Amino acid sequence: MKTLRTISIMAALAVMLLCGSQAQAQDKSAMDVIMSRTSVRSFTGDPVSKENLETILKAGMAAPTAMNGQPWRFVVVTDKDKMAKVFGAGPRSKMFTTAGAVIVVCGQTTVMRRPFGQPDAPEKEVPNMFWYEDCSAAAENILLAVHALGLGAVWTAGYPAEERIAPIAQALGIPDNIKILCVIPIGVPAENPKPKDKWKPENIHWEQW
Repeated sequence: MKTLRTISIMAALAVMLLCGSQAQAQDKSAMDVIMSRTSVRSFTGDPVSKENLETILKAGMAAPTAMNGQPWRFVVVTDKDKMAKVFGAGPRSKMFTTAGAVIVVCGQTTVMRRPFGQPDAPEKEVPNMFWYEDCSAAAENILLAVHALGLGAVWTAGYPAEERIAPIAQALGIPDNIKILCVIPIGVPAENPKPKDKWKPENIHWEQW
């Protein structure tokens, strides 16, 4: 009985140690993804599976959001002809025509809300002040998820450059109260750029500026 009890205790300790080491590995893995992510602008042209795209979008929707507003909306384009037609006119069009998919990250700029402190008042449409911040967090989650899956992507500018986003919004039928934040081509990397070292201690102010 004593031997059995000793074995049981040792087994329990082993499980605890294993769980602890797995938690550390997961933390390290997350940091590795963050620190090694970089922008990829050249792709092989291979498709990105719907399963991977849904995983990437789930990561986007897991981002923090003010007052749980979740203003993000996504347009996913996988048709090669459509990608070339909508995104293939600019000077860097090759990154879009060789991508496996393009995710257009959009935000709902207005929201229906009751006046503060008036729970019985009718709702009215008011500006959504935090759509830009919320959708930026979602876009970053998308980039990290892409990298974690072994794919590549790059954030290409949208808002507030109306001259860039207006033709895309029109081509994709995006409503007036929805703004394009950015356009992210995703695909199998055809290049392996090294991440930039952006660590600058001089940009940090401890306790006070």
